[in-house]
Amino acid sequence: MATYLEKNSLFPKIIDESVPENLGLVVVIPCYDETELIRSLESLKNCDAPNCFTEVIVVVNDGERTSDEIKAQNLATYESATTWSKENITPYLHFHIIYKSNLPKKIAGVGTARKIGMDEAVRRLESVGKSNGAIICFDADSLCEKNYLQAIEEHFIQNPKTQTCGIHFEHPLEGDEYEPEIYDAITKYELHLRYYIHAQKFTGFPLAFQTIGSSMAVRCNAYQQQSGMNKRKAGEDFYFLHKFTILNAHTELKKTKTIPSPRRSDRVPFGTGKAVNEILAEKNLDTEAVYSTYNFKIFEDLEPFLSVAPNLLLFKNEQVKMMKNNLPESIRTFLDEHNFDVKLAEIQANTTIPITFGGRFFRWFNAFFLMKYVHFARDNYHPNVPVEEAARALLQKYYFKDMSGASAKELLIEFRKKDLSQLF
Repeated sequence: MATYLEKNSLFPKIIDESVPENLGLVVVIPCYDETELIRSLESLKNCDAPNCFTEVIVVVNDGERTSDEIKAQNLATYESATTWSKENITPYLHFHIIYKSNLPKKIAGVGTARKIGMDEAVRRLESVGKSNGAIICFDADSLCEKNYLQAIEEHFIQNPKTQTCGIHFEHPLEGDEYEPEIYDAITKYELHLRYYIHAQKFTGFPLAFQTIGSSMAVRCNAYQQQSGMNKRKAGEDFYFLHKFTILNAHTELKKTKTIPSPRRSDRVPFGTGKAVNEILAEKNLDTEAVYSTYNFKIFEDLEPFLSVAPNLLLFKNEQVKMMKNNLPESIRTFLDEHNFDVKLAEIQANTTIPITFGGRFFRWFNAFFLMKYVHFARDNYHPNVPVEEAARALLQKYYFKDMSGASAKELLIEFRKKDLSQLF
């Protein structure tokens, strides 16, 4: 613990309260310009009790350039949550509310807020010898099912090799809390999220996992081994979790779920809130809002390459050339622009068995590199299409399911069913 915190922690110990000996789960919640935090805290409080003690660490945060209005909201949130936390202690659950204001502009954001809370979780778990305990990432506008804490505890016990897990999530698709347009927008955005992962699976890509910041957990010792959370202002979850997927140490938890908010937001440059904003901005009184996603043809072009990738260890120069000549133009051109021949020769020279080759190959052709290809193919070959069109094409080709004419909501429900039925 000392080595990791000495090298990586931004702050010394923040929470002075003594640590329960049986602490095993710590939920970390970044909180910026939130008005519904206590609703999320109550959702956690209402969970069925796990066998271990649980703590919740809320990191209310803002930066040196944050407006006075948002800082006033943060202070009000901090004060109300602090009062609430003292009145809502349970025999197995305590809440700690932290306020870090005026963070440097270079690092202020959700990644840093998560890091502050997760590092404090490390400090508390390690102080009672629970290096195998779990640090859970949640959001200040999310809810969860009653079995949430129990299911996470059980998952890590039953999967001792698991270092991180993604937790099943479902945005609300209907109700009275939001305008119908918001439910329509979040339906399309979640459909995009699920379509993108299933499209990767279609290609044979082995690192096809959702990376949702409000729906993930990590073992305390694994968190430290991988240098902790990054300080990115957005996408921190993607970069964090994919450090573990490449190690074959990531699993999916489907026996519970988080319920993220579908609301619009301007807090981060991309993600759920911004996507909802964009969809609503396109909607007018005469036309239905259109949300575009990656054309399925991009993944159809990629599939022939990834299908042969596991065998490339044995390919000679002439075989590599023939293989590339038979590939669709989008992936062939992309590989040439990224010096594929040189990279393949380097990987071949440093591996002798297929399993080692595969690991090294996908450390190069990782989730970030795949996204580069997708964007390259989108910009140069296959422009975006409406998300419903892409989803129908994938379901037809990959799952042999004809959903012609199905709505975004019907398509999304189908993908949710497949996610809950698959093991990956």
